[in-house]
Amino acid sequence: MGVQVMMDFYTYMALAGASFQVRAGTITTPLVGDVVLTDTAAEYCADAPAGMTLIPVYNNISLRLNVALANEFAIKSVAAVSTVGTAFVPLPLKTVGPQLAATPSVASCTARVTAAGGVTVTAEAVTTTRRHWSYSQPTGNTTAGTNLGIYNGIVPDWAPRMPPVLAGPACCYVKIAAAATGPSYYANMDWIEAASATLL
Repeated sequence: MGVQVMMDFYTYMALAGASFQVRAGTITTPLVGDVVLTDTAAEYCADAPAGMTLIPVYNNISLRLNVALANEFAIKSVAAVSTVGTAFVPLPLKTVGPQLAATPSVASCTARVTAAGGVTVTAEAVTTTRRHWSYSQPTGNTTAGTNLGIYNGIVPDWAPRMPPVLAGPACCYVKIAAAATGPSYYANMDWIEAASATLL
């Protein structure tokens, strides 16, 4: 429109078509998490290939059935892409319309989604694995009609003030598990991406 505006980085990247989402589960078909939280096993992830940088900016987990048996959740990243899991075509967060691009932008990063820890990621090590967020319900409460823990099934969103900047090859992954029966859930992770050479 010919006007100069100031905007935050996230809004700019969304307008530039560089924001994407991986989602797990639908309203009719939730996924079921792992038993128990297991090394190298994740529910979903986003992978940055060499030459690309992935910046995860938001994650949401909505429990459909909270079995209340030591639920545990985590978001971590490693400097290697995932190796096993069902590919998911990242959803662009900039939609198309009559006055916008005729086709949506396509992600350079890739994603995977597989229930029950079916996404394989690099083994965790204190020297190479970054821990970004975690949440747990350490004790079960199975009495009907009582608080099932995790604020009655509400898991806090992850919207980091200082998100990790993951230069590829890299993987940001999400783990969802419980001690006996995995919780059923819907979830999504949003990220922005850019060619590494264009960033500071």
